[in-house]
Amino acid sequence: MELFTKYYMEWKGGRKSGNTSYTNIPRFYYRLPAEDEVLLQKLREESRAVFLQRKSRELLDNEELQNLWFLLDKHQTSPMIGEEAMINYENFLKVGEKAGPKCKQFFTAKIFAKLLHNDPYGRISIMQFFNYVMRKVWLHQTRIGLSLYDVAGQGYLRESDLENYILELIPTLPQLDGLEKSFYSFYVCTAVRKFFFFLDPLRTGKIKIQDILACSFLDDLLELRDEELSKESQETNWFSAPSALRVYGQYLNLDKDHNGMLSKEELSRYGTGTLTNIFLDRVFQECLTYDGEMDYKTYLDFVLALENRKEPAALQYIFKLLDIENKGYLNVFSLNYFFRAIQEQMKIHGQEPVSFQDVKDEIFDMVKPKDPYKISLQDLINSSQGDTVTSILIDLNGFWTYENREVLVASDNDNTADVDDT
Repeated sequence: MELFTKYYMEWKGGRKSGNTSYTNIPRFYYRLPAEDEVLLQKLREESRAVFLQRKSRELLDNEELQNLWFLLDKHQTSPMIGEEAMINYENFLKVGEKAGPKCKQFFTAKIFAKLLHNDPYGRISIMQFFNYVMRKVWLHQTRIGLSLYDVAGQGYLRESDLENYILELIPTLPQLDGLEKSFYSFYVCTAVRKFFFFLDPLRTGKIKIQDILACSFLDDLLELRDEELSKESQETNWFSAPSALRVYGQYLNLDKDHNGMLSKEELSRYGTGTLTNIFLDRVFQECLTYDGEMDYKTYLDFVLALENRKEPAALQYIFKLLDIENKGYLNVFSLNYFFRAIQEQMKIHGQEPVSFQDVKDEIFDMVKPKDPYKISLQDLINSSQGDTVTSILIDLNGFWTYENREVLVASDNDNTADVDDT
């Protein structure tokens, strides 16, 4: 070993390197403080807080944004397009020089080219540019706001972190003013589940802050700042008070024995009450339950999956339930296993059962899987028919809607014609 070390050091010393930095390897890993290292944890937290405050000060404030708008308006380039004020590249650079160092990052050729849309004079819309700046500032502000709740400082939010963020956000949203404080915990749970259901498909228990910013959920949540938000917008917004109360109210209505949990029999009355027993069996086999009963959090995942069947995350949830053999694909056996329950329900309702062979052929024609005998999750997603296929297999009402689609379309057309005539 001594000889090896001697010869290795001689060899290493004899090598000529053009870059002296190669002789010292920089440190690239810093261990996170352990739970019992209180002082190191406090130091880390304070350092992050100071860093985030500095980043926050680098952002444009309201006064600076108003000044930017004034400068842009002052340097607009004629002629206007309708009521749209425009600016050319020369004036764009002049505004960049006068706007101050904080604005410098926005006045680049790349951003100008990005916003350039077929203007014959080579100009961009002042309003579009200003909206771009506002959006960037908002994203950075939100990133900093979310990072304050990132306890580990790793760019992720755990479930408890996001719960704290939303709980402290509630008083700033006028549309939630009417919520009772006793309902806050249920509201927070309802809101957080949507983030984790769609952004944490592998169920790791944490979400990237970047993913939160990239999706539209935060926009939907912060839309509740609008005091004049329409009733229609509230009904379609998962985060609104009416929507949260609707979902929680459904849960309470299903809970007939009032024990705060749902049994399979209670869940069978969900929606139109036409989900098959076989599908519900699979729900209780695969999902987290407590003594065979489902809690509110598990129920929220169930609702999000069934109300968003076109979305990949929802299809992944349902596919896992349909894949009874855990093979990663659905074959003829799997399809027949679930469709048999639809046939039995049809008999109960006095309807003539449809042949499985016909339904199977239609499903494979719709999905067009890579393997003609197997349907994978990716096949379902790629086909854009995943919602229809899953409805056919798990819900009598969904199958009936598919089977009578031509009649329903004709009926809709007739109704439209009647309205036009009046």
